[in-house]
Amino acid sequence: MAHLITRRGTAALAGATLAAAPAVAQIATMPATAPTLPIEPGATLRMLRPVRFVAPDEEVFRANAARFTAQTGVQVRVDFVGWEDITQQTAVTANTGAGPDIIIGFDQAPHIYTDKIVELTDIATYLGTKYGGWRPLAEAYGKKGNAWIGLPFGATGGPMVWRTSALKEAGFDTVPEDHAGFLRMCQALRRINKPVGFALGNAVGDGNAFANWLVWSHGGYLVDEQGAVAINSPQTVNALTYLRELYPTFINGTLSWGDISNNRAYAAGEISATQNGVSLYFGLKGDPATAAIAEDTQMTPMPKGLASSAPNAGLTLNAMVFKHSRFPNAAKAFLTFMMEAPQYDPWLIANLGYWSQPLNAYAASAVWASDPKVSVFRDTMNSNFWLGYKGPITEGSAAATADYVMVQMCASVASGQATPQAAAAEAERRARRFFRAR
Repeated sequence: MAHLITRRGTAALAGATLAAAPAVAQIATMPATAPTLPIEPGATLRMLRPVRFVAPDEEVFRANAARFTAQTGVQVRVDFVGWEDITQQTAVTANTGAGPDIIIGFDQAPHIYTDKIVELTDIATYLGTKYGGWRPLAEAYGKKGNAWIGLPFGATGGPMVWRTSALKEAGFDTVPEDHAGFLRMCQALRRINKPVGFALGNAVGDGNAFANWLVWSHGGYLVDEQGAVAINSPQTVNALTYLRELYPTFINGTLSWGDISNNRAYAAGEISATQNGVSLYFGLKGDPATAAIAEDTQMTPMPKGLASSAPNAGLTLNAMVFKHSRFPNAAKAFLTFMMEAPQYDPWLIANLGYWSQPLNAYAASAVWASDPKVSVFRDTMNSNFWLGYKGPITEGSAAATADYVMVQMCASVASGQATPQAAAAEAERRARRFFRAR
């Protein structure tokens, strides 16, 4: 679906800031000098980004783009495409050297196309200085060495979502942080016919999130700091051995679950706990038929296990400007404008906590006080975990994720098709295809 915003003449922008709505009072800023970005004569822009997950996302995003057009005269067309299509369309754009000027992709996307995109260090430095610095996950996905190649817009987290009443009936006040306690809780919930459910199918968000949590919380990782494949380790085997005990507590069918499956099961009362984003909670809350489930729902970080913090790599929106664009200054000015407080904070609030900020200052946004249950998503981008952890973010880590190496390793053990040792060895073999021999 496309939307065209009418251009009103031409304008030049000296500096990346624009006059807009009154400043958002609760967002503190520091003095910062914007880079000089004179907009090219006759500039027009086309952006591609993932489709909304909550309706106000698109509405506010379009309104912000319209404000940019009104102040600069730059026509901006924003196309919203399905999540499953954005990666493919990004590849086509990069390989053909034609298409959108800007694409907001996911996670490691800029690291795949470094030779096709414009460096963004000038605007990233300005925004970071003004808004209290970038969060760790934003730095991980946005930078290659000391250069910014992407501009992260936000990330959606995957905490534990659970029914308060079910846990109490099972003898628990909250979700335990240790593996043994978590297993006991899941076993107790199964005994009272209120099982848990975690995706073990090829689910872009939920399947990867659970598999990564399982391995990372046991101290395992796909590749080491030097980029060598390291998935076949005692820590991974321990994680998979643990899964053999944990999986029988799941509701049937999770081996084929997609990203919407656990939402449906939880809303139907078929499971009492899962891992999901805030969309599940607000979907329940907004429907009179499930409002009671929302009231009974709590959200807390996934158990740390052996990790020092909750192992969760939030699914991250990451913007790129392509070298084939005839209007790189206009593109960078537009991205900067969209992340300034008068635009970004209303967009953050409109998303109800689904997207969490990459810049520290926005932790003060009113959205995080709008509902106490939503506050768990505020620090999604403070995570020290990323897809391909612990190695450098590369095309290999993106390919391994897209090929569901971690997910299918876990599924093979849960289904009984492989032992933990055999599954880890097979994951190592598959991962080596995507990484240089070390």
